[in-house]
Amino acid sequence: MNFERLQVWKRSARLSAELYKTFSALRDFGFRDQVTRSGLSIPSNIAEGMSRYTSKDKRHFLVVARGSCAELRT
Repeated sequence: MNFERLQVWKRSARLSAELYKTFSALRDFGFRDQVTRSGLSIPSNIAEGMSRYTSKDKRHFLVVARGSCAELRT
């Protein structure tokens, strides 16, 4: 499956871009880095998971993406 067609990937990629724009001027570099990294991790792990061949591998990366969502919300 082409991950670029998935709505969840499209939305998470847009979210990641918005996070970078929103926090670009923030001087709290540690917080900015944490937020932007967790945001980028979501579409990255969806893409990697959907590029794997086994269901087990796919699930693993989707679980990691879900964990990054939780990290970002925190």
